[in-house]
Amino acid sequence: MGVTDPAGPVMDRDEVDRALARLGAEHEAIETSLLALQDHAGRRLLEGAQLTGVTKERWTAAEASITLLWAYFDAYTDALRSAREIRARRRWSSRDDLVELTELLRGDSVTVAGSTTATATANAPTLQGASSKLSEQFSLATLVDRMNELYATSLDMVVAADAVWSALPARIDLLAAELQRTRKLAHSVGVRPGEHPSGDDLERITRTLTNLRAQVVSDPLAYWIPTQGSSAPGGGRPDTTVYDREARALEDVRREIDAVLTVRQDAEQRLVKLRDVLSRADRTLAEARTARGEVLAKIAATEVPVVSGPPTALQEQLATAAEYRRHAQWHRLSPLLESLEQKADDELLRARESLTAVTAPLAVRAELRGRLDAYKAKVARHGFAEDPFLIERYDAARRMLWSAPCDLRVAEQAVLRYQQAAADLLGSGRVPGPRGPEDRGGS
Repeated sequence: MGVTDPAGPVMDRDEVDRALARLGAEHEAIETSLLALQDHAGRRLLEGAQLTGVTKERWTAAEASITLLWAYFDAYTDALRSAREIRARRRWSSRDDLVELTELLRGDSVTVAGSTTATATANAPTLQGASSKLSEQFSLATLVDRMNELYATSLDMVVAADAVWSALPARIDLLAAELQRTRKLAHSVGVRPGEHPSGDDLERITRTLTNLRAQVVSDPLAYWIPTQGSSAPGGGRPDTTVYDREARALEDVRREIDAVLTVRQDAEQRLVKLRDVLSRADRTLAEARTARGEVLAKIAATEVPVVSGPPTALQEQLATAAEYRRHAQWHRLSPLLESLEQKADDELLRARESLTAVTAPLAVRAELRGRLDAYKAKVARHGFAEDPFLIERYDAARRMLWSAPCDLRVAEQAVLRYQQAAADLLGSGRVPGPRGPEDRGGS
């Protein structure tokens, strides 16, 4: 069994040399990381910023952690220097040297003043392992673990804040510049706050972006979404929810402004087209009213729908639209034109449907007249044009169809009787010629 002390078995010279080499490499790595953290752009920005909210709280803790990190590193450096000096006394270290080195390299031989840890605890209550004792004892391994923990939490905070500052303010500034261009364009076409909804939207977007930028600059961690389960420093992404919402709102406003600009370019053409559509609707209604009088005079026992007059509201709105154009009130003209165009198309359709409904009896009469003449022509082609019975049936149907008023129900029955008589004659196979009384008995 080898010689032992409170730190465990006494290390031999090879173990001491290997431990010193490993600790030296760790010392260089820790020093490089601390210097990189010290020079990190995010840390420098945090030091000079007027912080608020969660960022202020976490930066207070991070500053205390960084202060404690350097205190631990200085203690680590002193312990490593002492161990190297002891090892350098002799080429072949004595037993007493090896016992001392074992205690220094493996035991709780590193002392950190209590004032340092107490200050860190006061500034950052969340620090783990800090104490208000007069001093604390650590082994080099424990001290390295403690430094790694403090470094990771401090770097995570610095990287997260820097990521938000690198991403959001620049994007907000670009969107704000686009917002200003849109506001100027909107103003030029009369889209102003209090006069048009898009003008109100531009004012709201402006206020929101101004507040958002101020909040991002003073409290960047309020706009940071950490990645769940990630242990890497700075694992996460900036929260762009508010920015994205306002960017979409501005895009909606831009589309509305484009619509207003389009109105300005083709307003006169659209107004002319509207007048034409409404004029055609009026003429169609006038034609329907005239046709209704004709139907009432010429068709008996028929329900004819009443034809309404043209809506005066559309003409009033059309006059208002012309007034908007005359005074370059494009923001008001845009929605009015869209509404009028739909209403005008509906009015023209209504007028045409009214004309169709009113003239339906005349169409039925015309169809019956055409059918009667078509059968007469067919009979003539087969040589039965002079058949007395068919002539009698034809004349009866024709008198009904060309009389006024015409009873369509009775006239249709007369046409059907003529059709039936013609069909019977054409299907009988009889040679054309006059029929006697015996030929008409079944008719």
